[in-house]
Formats: sequence, structure tokens, C-alpha cells
Amino acid sequence: MKLANRIDHMTGGTPDGWEIYYRTRDMIAAGEKILNLTIGEHDVKTDRAILDAMHGSAVRGNTGYSFGEGNVALREEIAGRVAARTGVPTTAQNVMVTTGGQAALFTSHMVLLDAGDRALFCDPYYTTYPGTIRATGAVAVAVPTRSSEDFQPQEAAISSVAQGAKTLLINTPNNPTGTVYSRQTLEGIARAVKAHDLWLISDEVYDTQVWDGEHLSPRTLPGMAERTVVVGSMSKSHAMTGSRLGWVIAPEPVIRAIAALATNMTYGVPAFIQDAALFALRRGEGFEAEVAAPFRRRREIAARVLKGANAIRVIPAQGAMYLMLDIRATGLSGKEFAVRLLEEERIAVMPGESFGQSAAGHLRVAMTIDDERFEEALTRLAAFAERLLP
Repeated sequence: MKLANRIDHMTGGTPDGWEIYYRTRDMIAAGEKILNLTIGEHDVKTDRAILDAMHGSAVRGNTGYSFGEGNVALREEIAGRVAARTGVPTTAQNVMVTTGGQAALFTSHMVLLDAGDRALFCDPYYTTYPGTIRATGAVAVAVPTRSSEDFQPQEAAISSVAQGAKTLLINTPNNPTGTVYSRQTLEGIARAVKAHDLWLISDEVYDTQVWDGEHLSPRTLPGMAERTVVVGSMSKSHAMTGSRLGWVIAPEPVIRAIAALATNMTYGVPAFIQDAALFALRRGEGFEAEVAAPFRRRREIAARVLKGANAIRVIPAQGAMYLMLDIRATGLSGKEFAVRLLEEERIAVMPGESFGQSAAGHLRVAMTIDDERFEEALTRLAAFAERLLP
């Protein structure tokens, strides 16, 4: 007997990019002291008041089935949040609650793609993007971006691979680069999407973490609301990564299709988690700013520590909880640098190659340890890079 071919197709027969993370995890489990900058996980956990709301809901009996689009009150709260921040009319009928942002990505692609379709995504990319696309049976096609252009996707690059494609997946603020797509970039994306009749899937899970400029959802641009699917999540905005609550904002036919898929897949998000998410969202933008504050602060620490570095070029960190560092001056690949940094300095970062070929020779640094250890890690990383200069 043999397994279905779809898993081999989904993985592409290649590693998942997280080798450094797995090695770091094992070293920590063995008792080694590692400064771990590999993963986008808040060092401050879910707020106690949110957990109390979750517990209270469960104790009150909200532990039964919850299939369908999600709790109406929660969907209305999400719709109101989106409408207030974007100016685009949005109702509960445009919202589907999902088991985290990853499920939102997966189900969105599942209802928009058929086997054999071409689906585009921007490189560098979050590691699950190609596999998510290929899980539908579609062909995943990368749109390359350039370090010299701060990894902003270009209209011409999209159009060059868009012939016959059906979807384009973007992410702003961006993981892994920390780039926030400019209005000019998004207008170019919108032109390419309309010219090639694509669905745009916009991953906006970092929309509360913007340090320079502003977050602009492409759904706000003329003619884009009817062809844009937005992915959101409580994970980054409210430090609720393990609660697995996300959402899709889309035209009503897309929401109905995702709801039908979810009934046959997850059967919905537990009601007590939905109630906790509703409580958390009602705490407002001030609370979201508190959750984001450590990353804004560490970005400033990084700017100070890395100022004047010869071996490292910092891609402008405009948003999200990451830094992208160009270390090509050392002559090493991102993977070679990351392995040596872990072995020689006990500092763990992700090689850029884990996120695509456009990030080769770069590192992704997660700003997810306390300020003092973060400054120590970057200081030692910079000194290590200087020693490697030819």
C-alpha cells in the first residue's frame, strides 16, 4: 500500500526550511543556553484577562459544536474593525472565522484553485505558502523580489509570470522581511491583478505592527474589494498564537464556499475561544499597541546596535516582528552563516534561504526575546559577521 501523491506534491520533495529551528529546539531541550531568534512567537504570553474570559466561557458551557461561519457577534466585531480601519463597507456576511491564519490561507486557496491551476506568491515568503498552494493540486509560482528594492514586489515581475494564473498571494507587513508595501507597490499589484484577472489573497496578520508609514489593505483600492480575500488573525495582534483563531474577509460567495469546506474539515472554532477573541478585540487599539510595543522598541535597539556595521546591511524594518539582514559581504550563504553562528556563538537565526531564493545571503532575525538578551545577541552577531569579512 502507498500514501496519496498529494503529500509529495504539497511538500515538493524538499525540506520545510525549519532545519535550524528544529536543531535549536533540540539543543535547548538538551539544556544548552541558546539565544533563540528563530520563531515569531511573543515572549509575553496571552494576557490573563483574555484567558479568564476563555475559561469563564468554557465553564458556562460553551463547549459544544460550533460549525458554520462563526459566532455572529464575533463576526460583526471583526467586520466593524475592518470597516473602521479601511473605510470599505464590511458586514458579518463577509467574515468567516477559521482555526488560525494558516487555516484561513489554506481554505482560501482551496475554494479559489483547481488542480493544475497556476497560483502566484511573492519570494521571500512565509514557509507554508508554497505547500499551502500545492495542497490544492495547483502549481505554485514564485514572483521574485529584490533586496536592493527592499523586497517590494514589482508590477512587471508579477505580469511576467501571470499568464494563465488564477491567484496571487501577498503579505504586508511582511514576514520574513519586515517590509511594509507602499501605496505605489500596492497600486502596481492591483493593476497587475486586474490586467490578468487574478484573485488577490492578502495576508494581513501583522497589520497592527507597523513602525514606518501605514498599513494599506489592497481591498481599499478601486475595483479591488470584489477580487480580494483578506486573511487576519488574533495570533500576532493579541499574542494568541496557540488559541488558533483567524478569519477571512471576502465577497459573500467566497465566504459561503469556505464555510462549506470548513464543515467537512474542522467543524468550526471552539465557542469559548471565539468568546475570548471577542473579549480581546473589544479591548481596542490601545491594547493592540501594548502587544506590539516590544517589537517597536527592539527595532530601535537593532538600529542602534547595527549602525555603521560593515558586514551587515539592514533591510528597513518597517513592520512585523522581524529584521532581515543582508550578510552577503561575508561571502557566506545565509544557511552557512546561520549554522556557524549557532555552533560558534550559540545564537539561532533563520537563514534567508528558508524563505526563498530572493532572500539568499540574508538572515531573518525574530525580535522575540527580552531587550537585554536581544541587544546581546545582535551585538555578538554583528561582531561575528565583522570577523568573517574577507
